[in-house]
Amino acid sequence: MNERLKKLVSLLKEQRIDALLVTKDVNIRYLTDFPAADSWLLVSPKKTYYITDFRYILEAKKSLKGIGVERCTKSLSETVAKLSGALRVKRLGFDERFLPVLYFKKLKSCCGSRIKLVSANGLVESLREVKTPEEISRIRKAIKVNLEAFEFLKGVIRPGLSERSILDALESFVKGKGATFSFAPIIASGPNSCFPHARISERKIKSDDIVMVDAGVDVDGYKSDLTRVYFLGKIPRLVKQVYIHVQTAQQRAIKKIKAKATACEVDQEARNYLTKNGLGKFFGHSLGHGVGLEIHESPTVSSKSSSVLKEGMIFTVEPAVYLPGKFGIRIEDMVLVTTNGCEVLSGNSPAQNIN
Repeated sequence: MNERLKKLVSLLKEQRIDALLVTKDVNIRYLTDFPAADSWLLVSPKKTYYITDFRYILEAKKSLKGIGVERCTKSLSETVAKLSGALRVKRLGFDERFLPVLYFKKLKSCCGSRIKLVSANGLVESLREVKTPEEISRIRKAIKVNLEAFEFLKGVIRPGLSERSILDALESFVKGKGATFSFAPIIASGPNSCFPHARISERKIKSDDIVMVDAGVDVDGYKSDLTRVYFLGKIPRLVKQVYIHVQTAQQRAIKKIKAKATACEVDQEARNYLTKNGLGKFFGHSLGHGVGLEIHESPTVSSKSSSVLKEGMIFTVEPAVYLPGKFGIRIEDMVLVTTNGCEVLSGNSPAQNIN
């Protein structure tokens, strides 16, 4: 049993469950370091089983060490019930967010009165919040390519070029680095930048435009997520003022980040600053989110979050201001929480030509 599975097993007793059924693909990959598709993982103190079908059975048996591989011949639910019975499981935990109602009903029917299904949400996610040195290394690689791509765009973005053309150039660069996007990039120019999740358009860049680029890179399954703003020509006074306020809000929030601080106080530091400067109502989303195997994972950094920051957490810090019909400014970096502060993994790159 690997270290991640051992940590998960240690949580089962606290939850008063005998075993945990893991159905989310990315959580199974995290626990086994093996890609999962149409497969489930049954974790117990006695033994862990990877349950899959004919398509993946041979590869799973070859790759998984210390984990039983069980072929599903009828249904996943029937196989889980059979294995749970053999392990003498009386209380089977599952994450209700990742088990569709149809599958839940089938599983409950197969388990009958012998095995009680118990809600046990977020156990694997709680482990994933704190990154290992190996995970941090992989995320650093993704961020490195991401920053190189943003530097590349400085020589690409120019008046007359369309948002879609910029996307094509960015995609070609990222693929040339042997990487892929971790999500569909946002390239928003001029007034399009006031939409937080603007769609790529055929709009052509104008001589005094701003261009907001939100892009992430996937390297070996681990992801990055960064946003930069590019300026062309003369920067209008209002645009510059807003940019400086957003940048200051981010810097103030980053100074609040350290182990044992709360996510909500980090969010409030940025939000309160923007509010004091008359911009708070134009910042409507959370300050940040965890990044790792998924582009959005725990912890959430928001005014409503109850998360306490821990050393090894990685998340974004992305204050923003969106002025309807005018423009939007978002600056997004990724940080690693340390004992006494944090490391800005993406280096706080300044916007192009802000000065």
